Amino acid sequence: MRVDKFLWCVRVFKTRSLSSAQCREGKVFVDGKTVKPAHELKGNEVIRVRKGAVYFEWQVLAMPKSRMAASLVPDFAKDITPEGEKQKLEEIRAAQQDLLRPTGRPTKRDRRDWEKWFS
Repeated sequence: MRVDKFLWCVRVFKTRSLSSAQCREGKVFVDGKTVKPAHELKGNEVIRVRKGAVYFEWQVLAMPKSRMAASLVPDFAKDITPEGEKQKLEEIRAAQQDLLRPTGRPTKRDRRDWEKWFS
C-alpha cells in the first residue's frame, strides 16, 4: 500500500491530497528516510511524520483496505511517539492558550461588557 494512502486510512491526515503533499515536502519518513507519496509500505515499518515542530511515529501492523473508523486504527498502526515529543506538543498547546487577544478595535462583545460595568 502507498504511504500516502496508509496515512490517510489510519487518520493521520484529513485528506489524501494533504497526505501526498506532506510526503512531497519531505515531512514523512519511513525507517529514517524521506519518501515520496507512492512509496510501497511493508509490515513492521516505522513511519515518522513531522507536524509543525513535533515528530509523531507509528509502527505499521497491517494494511487496511480503506479508510476506517478511529476506533479500528490501533489494529493497523501502533502509536510509538516518544514521550519527549508528546511533552513538546503539550507545551506548544499551553503556550498558544496563554496568548493575549490582539489589540485593536473593540468588538461588539467588548462593548457589551463595558456597558455592564459602566451603567
